[in-house]
Amino acid sequence: MELKFINAEKRIHDTLVFPSFDLTVNLGQVAALYSSVNVREQMIHLLLGKTALSQGEIRFGPAPLKQASRDIGFLFLNGPLYERLSVEEMLKFIKGLYESDQNIDQALKAVHLDQKRKLKIHKLSYSESKRVQFACLLLQNPAIYILEEPDQNLDLESKQIFLSLLHELRQSGKAILILTGNMESAVTAADKVYKLDENGLSPIQVESGDPKSLEEQLEEEHQTDMIQPVQFKKIPTKIKDKIVLFNPPEIDYIESSEGQSFIHIKGEAFPSDFTLQELESRLLPFGFFRCHRSYIVNLQKVREVITWTRNSYSLVLEDANKSTIPLSKSKMTVLKEMLGLK
Repeated sequence: MELKFINAEKRIHDTLVFPSFDLTVNLGQVAALYSSVNVREQMIHLLLGKTALSQGEIRFGPAPLKQASRDIGFLFLNGPLYERLSVEEMLKFIKGLYESDQNIDQALKAVHLDQKRKLKIHKLSYSESKRVQFACLLLQNPAIYILEEPDQNLDLESKQIFLSLLHELRQSGKAILILTGNMESAVTAADKVYKLDENGLSPIQVESGDPKSLEEQLEEEHQTDMIQPVQFKKIPTKIKDKIVLFNPPEIDYIESSEGQSFIHIKGEAFPSDFTLQELESRLLPFGFFRCHRSYIVNLQKVREVITWTRNSYSLVLEDANKSTIPLSKSKMTVLKEMLGLK
């Protein structure tokens, strides 16, 4: 049985949190919702049954969500643990609370804490405490796992353990929904990634593969274009072993630093294999402007042009951070001509 969002919309008074959308998370699948903190909090309240949708419904298979509460397990960003208990005592408490038939020893081994089972939780590191939360969830053994920022601030070992757990849960037919504001986390962990905001739900295209093959893929697309004139509009970036494709309108600006190009989207920076000159050529038809030798900006995102001195200018974007981008004197002249100003 899958987790389904059907015509789901949420408003708070006159404010739209997210418009109506449909989404199905199937058993044996890891899906990630990339969103703002506000959207994520509202989604958690909805899944916990603390608030209701403005319209639509959330279902677990054929049953309404409320009837499936025992089948859903949560891993919260700041989940509670009884710090005076040992790791083993905490797991015994959870096993009894949920009347679980799962094995504590196996849960401890799964999170690599079998050697620290007698240690008090308050003596664990942050990452080890997070792994105790993972183990508690394994003992609960729900059909659907809801994970809030599951790998935030984890050390490398714990992140690897987390990804291994996801693989095992996927193989055992569990449905996992990750709620995160970190694109790298979403892409690294999930089979399918979606962005949810006031504009609705939109899929993020992710391709698994060897990052070194990116040039080969683009060359193949170029060869195809020579035969059939189809424009490859998306801009590829790399996150570990995956390629993420962004639509040009999503991009705020692009910066070149120490020979590496970074694509900035909603406060996050993604590395690109393309040079600034190559990106300028690809993005020119979409309203992008080379405003400085180290910057390309999406003119649709520019809110203000500020003159600091006779030879110093900046562009202020309308993103959440009000990003400020330098504008060179020569480019100021070009920009004025583009805007029809004297």
